[in-house]
Amino acid sequence: MAWKWKYSPKEQLENVSSLHPGLTGLQNLENTCYMNAVLQCLCSLTPLVQYFLSGKWNTALHEEIGESATAFGCLMSDMWLGEFDYVSPEAFHSVFGKRYPAFSKRTQHDAQEFLICVLDDLHEAFKEPSQERQSPGAGASTRSSSGTSIITQLFEGQLNHGIRCLTCKAHTDRPESFTVLSLPIPSTRVCSLQDCLECFFQPDTLTLNNQIHCYWCGSNQDATVKASITKAPQIIIFHLKRFAWQDKNRRKLSTTVCYPFSDLDLSPYISTSCRSTTEYSLCAVVNHAGDLDYGHYTAFCKHSVTKHWYSFDDAQVTKIPDSAVQADTAYLLFYTSQGY
Repeated sequence: MAWKWKYSPKEQLENVSSLHPGLTGLQNLENTCYMNAVLQCLCSLTPLVQYFLSGKWNTALHEEIGESATAFGCLMSDMWLGEFDYVSPEAFHSVFGKRYPAFSKRTQHDAQEFLICVLDDLHEAFKEPSQERQSPGAGASTRSSSGTSIITQLFEGQLNHGIRCLTCKAHTDRPESFTVLSLPIPSTRVCSLQDCLECFFQPDTLTLNNQIHCYWCGSNQDATVKASITKAPQIIIFHLKRFAWQDKNRRKLSTTVCYPFSDLDLSPYISTSCRSTTEYSLCAVVNHAGDLDYGHYTAFCKHSVTKHWYSFDDAQVTKIPDSAVQADTAYLLFYTSQGY
């Protein structure tokens, strides 16, 4: 049986502050730094922590497909007990590898790909049936099937791609759900997160092989497309596309991307029909240092009780100043809505 807290969600985090809750390192199982960094970020997000520590996940769990979700919940509990300097994620890694064989081998993997699989797995384990289903699109990860869960409640947003035929001027809307937005990096030296967002949301013209089939014209036509957010999630995750192809070779962009700690304003990219809060604060970062072959992942997480920032480098946990959180190694950025 999974371990539970006996207090309310708020008390759960405050009553253990004399220990070391949420400041537990994770043992590297050999090339599993990508996993450790992502798990540390997820296990620092207050609403997700409260969901697991309160035991609510037990009643929502589909046991027939929930083995890795159960292991995740037990790992979360171990990390928030505050009794250990570090714990082993061996049990989670083992059962998760059964569901996703690509991650069963102890070799290097992409943290963003692992994150998407973890969110998908947790969603499947806890989802309630729904009749709605959104079509996938470029630049955003989507839920693998319909239904609502703690994952969709916290992480899922909605995009709309407004498409206009340049011949007949007809306008169509194409909705898309997302949990992670993959942002292009428009500079090779220095840019801001807002620059990346501007690049992602700027209008695009579809021509040649990218033409759309216009229903009204009855043939393929040039068109313009512009994306906007129609539902902003409580927690929004940005993936900075540091790995790019150049002359048939994959390379890493070491561009310094400057990102705000608070008051990230998404209103320029949100539809006027969306009434969601548009300002966000940074709460966690996954970093990637090194190159394609010999990289290493770490995490920066803001503690939900102390409000201090900590660096998680596998088993090592270190308190860091706010100034250290702005790093040119940032790969995944976790922001939480200031309206929650």
